[in-house]
Amino acid sequence: MRSPGRPMPARHVERAFWRLIAQGKRTEEAALELGVSTPVAVRWFRHAGGMPPLSLAEPSGRYLSFSEREEIALRKAQGQGVRAIARELKRDPGTISRELRRNAATRSGKREYRATVAQWKAQVAARRPKPAKLASNPRLKEYVQTRLSGQLRRPDGRVAAGPPTTWKGLNKPHRADRRWATAWSPEQISRRLVVDFPDDEDMRISHEAIYQALYIQGRGALKRELVACLRTGRALRKPRERSRNRPQGHVTAGVVLSERPAEVEDRAVPGHWEGDLIIGLNRSAIGTVVERTSRYTLLVHLPRLEGYGTVPPVKNGPALGGYGAIAMKDALQSTMTAMPEGLLRSLTWDRGKELSAPIQFKIDTGIAVYFADPHSPWQRGTNENTNGLLRQYFPKGTDLSRWDLEDLLAVQTAVNSRPRKVLGWKTPAEALDEQLRLLQPASVATTG
Repeated sequence: MRSPGRPMPARHVERAFWRLIAQGKRTEEAALELGVSTPVAVRWFRHAGGMPPLSLAEPSGRYLSFSEREEIALRKAQGQGVRAIARELKRDPGTISRELRRNAATRSGKREYRATVAQWKAQVAARRPKPAKLASNPRLKEYVQTRLSGQLRRPDGRVAAGPPTTWKGLNKPHRADRRWATAWSPEQISRRLVVDFPDDEDMRISHEAIYQALYIQGRGALKRELVACLRTGRALRKPRERSRNRPQGHVTAGVVLSERPAEVEDRAVPGHWEGDLIIGLNRSAIGTVVERTSRYTLLVHLPRLEGYGTVPPVKNGPALGGYGAIAMKDALQSTMTAMPEGLLRSLTWDRGKELSAPIQFKIDTGIAVYFADPHSPWQRGTNENTNGLLRQYFPKGTDLSRWDLEDLLAVQTAVNSRPRKVLGWKTPAEALDEQLRLLQPASVATTG
């Protein structure tokens, strides 16, 4: 068998690599876990455009696996015959015979069966490259390319060229001119084809196929630099899991959501809270903290600091709006520490920088802080729902700094005195009282 060049990675290794990528692992981490060199793993990722080039499902038992080929090589080296190997592997003798004949290594001038070479030959023989639809249909390719990268035109019909740009192949360039184009999204193009060509089945393509033509090298359909016409401008597809549960800025590895105790999820143990800010006009805000089990709500008063509106803002200076990191920590600490110690276990917060000192907050209060993933409000669903209820009293588009602490306490009492369906029509205050009564015997026993 003529050598096709550099051997491709074994399918089971490549499949394991893309599974780790789908779990949110970085390319370097996936390479280290699989024992693959980092440059090779980076090349796999870039050549595939960040998209798995193969199915991640385990193949059926119809074909020999790499582990079976290793077993064949071992038993062949021990001198066992074809039928003996077939009995051990529970395969047909013809399957073993064809495997030894087709996929044996021949570089040394004689047939010598090696599992790695056999796996490589089998993968090369199994490839059935299918031409991309855009490469085989020039009319469809022209339609897609025009809607994706076509030129803008002024009202008089003249071309609006936009700024001169050069595509450097970087992933989502920041703070630089972007190419001006009609820039329809692949989904818009895919859906519009049905409208423009209702009776022409040849003019159909899925938006995923357009993304593959852009991201995966060697498809021969669309030029890679046309990714600059996408809204994000990414040269590689970003695996969704990578943005989740990832340390970033003030969110370190010890305070991501995956580090939160498992007992928080089922709401069986009281004392776990969720929090965020309600933002109003003119940089005003109110902090909200909700206990997950009882739905009891605390409102955090965040008055503006002295000098707001009169002292010019200073870069890296104090946040005079009232919810800077220091002011937020102090206000949240004074509010939450008024609760019984048994109800102060953990706090799940949004990724906002107003709580950018979680370690100091834990030292001062004993409450562990964990941060939800970016753009994942459902991970703090109790708090999000409560904030929606509070908008009855603090509507969007209003200045929240006009309300003093007494006003906030009045609203807090009203919210905690409303019966809730999720609590069996008890009020959050009543549910909290039940929790406190359950905690008292435990605390007495511990003291004794």
